[in-house]
Amino acid sequence: MHIAELNIGRFKYPTDDPRMAGFMDNLDLVNGIAERSPGFVWRLKDDSNNATNFRIGDDMAVNLSVWEDAASLEHFVFNTLHEKFYRGKDKWFEDANEAHLVFWYVPEGHEPTLEEAWDRLQDYQQNGATERAFGWEKIMDAKRMSAVRCAVGS
Repeated sequence: MHIAELNIGRFKYPTDDPRMAGFMDNLDLVNGIAERSPGFVWRLKDDSNNATNFRIGDDMAVNLSVWEDAASLEHFVFNTLHEKFYRGKDKWFEDANEAHLVFWYVPEGHEPTLEEAWDRLQDYQQNGATERAFGWEKIMDAKRMSAVRCAVGS
């Protein structure tokens, strides 16, 4: 089994607004790092090579990807250039008032649809962590999670 992830957010500004440049101008770079990262399998993208034109729910931007395992995804998120953009997310995205990230297991070769991903996120928001939908707490051990949260929050 592989692990799928959906991360959603509402942009603070239109993607062509100069205040979004720090994010938009680096999408290809960060996406390229993801695709070259050990354990990367697949990501949702359109002809622009990114997913900024996709929306889900109440006009939320999406990031949907599949990884061989949680450790590979965790390494990309917290130990590559991606982490710099994770720290800066408040410049480009509104604060989330409910869970905006969900994980679930998929068979090898499966590329989840937006509808499937949205269903998993809604399940997680309504029921908390289950075998069907869960957050970092299920896949990252407590010591690493604490270290990452402290590092990201500083």
